[in-house]
Amino acid sequence: MNLIVAADKNWGIGYQGKLLANIPEDRRMFREETMGKVVVMGRKTLESLPGGQPLAKRTNIVLSRDPDFTVKGAIVCRSVEEALKACEGYADEDIFIAGGETIYRQFLPCCDIAHVTALDYAYQADTFFPNLDEDPDWVLAAEGDEQTCFDLCYTFRMYCRKNAVKKAVRMIQGR
Repeated sequence: MNLIVAADKNWGIGYQGKLLANIPEDRRMFREETMGKVVVMGRKTLESLPGGQPLAKRTNIVLSRDPDFTVKGAIVCRSVEEALKACEGYADEDIFIAGGETIYRQFLPCCDIAHVTALDYAYQADTFFPNLDEDPDWVLAAEGDEQTCFDLCYTFRMYCRKNAVKKAVRMIQGR
């Protein structure tokens, strides 16, 4: 499975229910990576999307502990185990964990690849992604050239779990 996230210098990912930065190229990369694939997210992340609606042309799996929560166009699961069962039948490389913080932390042990848009700025944040640079199980496998959006510098990075380096190399070469 994959994780996909934009994180600042302190691995902050959001503040008051919103993303820290709005970068068109990051949105394009997210769309290209996830189109036609499975996207797993929490209810709050779903509600932060335009119109609070599932992402088009993707299988949306939404986790919510609220037994009454339903949303048209998505599979609603009540637990990580139920979400993993809903992912059965899909190739691991076609599953993307898309947030928020709790969902990332719950699914991190299940993932081998992390697509990170690394923002070269420290924002005020109240939600965070685990720091993969300090996690001994993860390595930086690839990093793109530095890019800018107005005055914000960022890079696209691919981290992989140490036991999945060969898998990451195949992904990089396949592009």
